[in-house]
Amino acid sequence: MEKIELEYTINSSPKVLFTRLSTPAGLAEWFADDVNVQGKIFTFIWEGSEQSAELTARKENKYVRFQWLDEENGDITYFEFRINIDELTGDVALVITDFVDEDEKDDAVDLWDSQITELKRAIGL
Repeated sequence: MEKIELEYTINSSPKVLFTRLSTPAGLAEWFADDVNVQGKIFTFIWEGSEQSAELTARKENKYVRFQWLDEENGDITYFEFRINIDELTGDVALVITDFVDEDEKDDAVDLWDSQITELKRAIGL
């Protein structure tokens, strides 16, 4: 598994962006078809398949981290959304950390690119 970090400029307030990254309704707007939550366990639904992750870290308007629960071969993998604000320009960037198989890296980047397009659409950008 290879760790990747992708950064996207998103001209939105951190508060609006954080809602889309940390709540079931917000995530269902762009990340998955539907999202259910029980306690700290988020179940993401895509075209009939489900994958669950535990919310393991969260700081209001800063970052949220989910750890996948059903990874085979014992890999501990997570994905994280971090909001960075440039001190000089005030630009808001979303930094995504994810883990991918080396031979699937290009596909993973393409998928994140399309997901971020959906996120921007959901925010109204």
